[in-house]
Amino acid sequence: MNRHVLSTALAASATLLLLAGCSSSATAGSTAPTGIAVVASTNVYGDLAAAIGGDLVSVTSIIDDPNKDPHDFQADAQNQLALSKAQLVIENGGGYDDFVDTMLSAADNGSATVLNVADLSGYDQNPATGSFNEHLWYDFPTVSKLVDALVSTFSAADPGGASTFQANGDAAKQKLGELSAREADLASRHSGAGAAITEPVPLYLLTASGLVDETPEAFSAAVEGGTDAPALVLQQTLGLFASHSVVLLGYNSQTGGPQSDAVVAAAQSAGVPAVPFTETLPAGLDYFSWMTQNVDAVAAALGE
Repeated sequence: MNRHVLSTALAASATLLLLAGCSSSATAGSTAPTGIAVVASTNVYGDLAAAIGGDLVSVTSIIDDPNKDPHDFQADAQNQLALSKAQLVIENGGGYDDFVDTMLSAADNGSATVLNVADLSGYDQNPATGSFNEHLWYDFPTVSKLVDALVSTFSAADPGGASTFQANGDAAKQKLGELSAREADLASRHSGAGAAITEPVPLYLLTASGLVDETPEAFSAAVEGGTDAPALVLQQTLGLFASHSVVLLGYNSQTGGPQSDAVVAAAQSAGVPAVPFTETLPAGLDYFSWMTQNVDAVAAALGE
């Protein structure tokens, strides 16, 4: 989805905020935070930080409502204050959450360590062809690099907890390895099968599972940018389902619009499985159970 509008809105909010009290859960009046103070741009990264840090960290996730479209998010004074006190800030980068840098600058916190996941990924963020897919939490090798960075950063901040951080990191990487092995197993049987998307939210997971994105780039780019694709491009996308050129549709269930809704309807009408994905952590799940459900959903769509 279009991050420029999100970044602009949050930047404007950041310059107008008056600082107010907050806690580790960003709830006024609750217990003061203890441990290493962490602020994450979304609850996805906040959950990963909590998994590695355990009781030795205090985590605030700026975007933490699974029912809210991140595109419509509005920052508040508690977010600003949390950033002003953060020892570690986790941002996605790649143009996804530029508001974090704006708010951090406004908070005048030059001492915080900032982990930029796009930078950790090692991917070319300005490819000569196509565009950079910023939805990096669906890329398990990148998440593994983030886990390593969290273990290292937490251990430097609290050497006494280093063994705990390392053990938690090892456990997280084992789970990531199991998820990657399941993707590889799917790829061994479905490599080259076509898939369609409304926008590239799940594309890392689908690609690692052996699927090839057949969606016209102009369509997914338009949906992600919050605009309409040309009529011909929409018809080409809809035709993927009528011709059964794809075995599944992966769509972002947190956003909608006439064209993306039409694509979901076309998939369902043609009997092509439509698999929902989200950008933030659903209620009641941690990162690993969430990703397990996502991989399970892809496997089910592939008839497994």
